[in-house]
Amino acid sequence: MKKAAVVRKNLDLLDEFMKYAFDNPEILDELPRDASLVILPDGDQALEKENKKTFTKLKAKGAKVVAVRLKATKRRISKVG
Repeated sequence: MKKAAVVRKNLDLLDEFMKYAFDNPEILDELPRDASLVILPDGDQALEKENKKTFTKLKAKGAKVVAVRLKATKRRISKVG
């Protein structure tokens, strides 16, 4: 998967996560403030594989990492500019 596609899809996932967090702010209390968040998408095996690689690399460097599962979205992000 090309890096641009990974970035675009992860931005879509982040958007969905933020919408969920606005509706359920208590979820943010469960995430350590100093941890990196890696979203593992249900329904997109290629992106899940890429994000698991990122998770593993961060852990290997000793970083605090939290993974959450989120349903992959099919919509596209808005283009700005």
